[in-house]
Amino acid sequence: MTETRTDPRILRTRKLIMDSFIELSGKKEFKDITVKDITTEAMINRATFYYHFEDIYDLLDKVLSEVLLINLNCAAFEENELNEESIKKIFVAITAFQGSLSTRCHRGYEDTIARIIREQLEIIFCKMLSNRDNSEFDDAIKRTAVILSWGIFGASVEWRKSGKAVSPEEFIQPVIPFILSGITRSL
Repeated sequence: MTETRTDPRILRTRKLIMDSFIELSGKKEFKDITVKDITTEAMINRATFYYHFEDIYDLLDKVLSEVLLINLNCAAFEENELNEESIKKIFVAITAFQGSLSTRCHRGYEDTIARIIREQLEIIFCKMLSNRDNSEFDDAIKRTAVILSWGIFGASVEWRKSGKAVSPEEFIQPVIPFILSGITRSL
């Protein structure tokens, strides 16, 4: 079964379904997109859709997660230490991701988008904080990662609400010393 998952035809079909969904989300509200719309756009049948995804919500979750992972370039961040530069790059990636989503996708699905962003950030922050070699603080690292993920996400929402008057880098720069000093003290 593992071999079929890496079969290029399966990967292409999965990508085709996701691309069709992204295309449709630019034209319609998410709540108005049906599996039939997606299968018609992708020129596949319903069984093929359900082979790859449980339902349209599973598809939304996977599309958003995948796009976010590409924006974040997770592997590059996870290997780095948490510092001023990495916080700035993560914040810029999150704001770019949110900016890349169509308004239609945002409306009504803010909670799903927020959950996906926070979950991915938490994973990244956990790995980055673990790089500090404080394994006896596993619980503290986990809680710190949760707080950082909510904080960075909240800051990106605030940046969007502020009308993007300054660049994401300029927005986050003044608070980075406070974030880093808090982390240094707690770990």
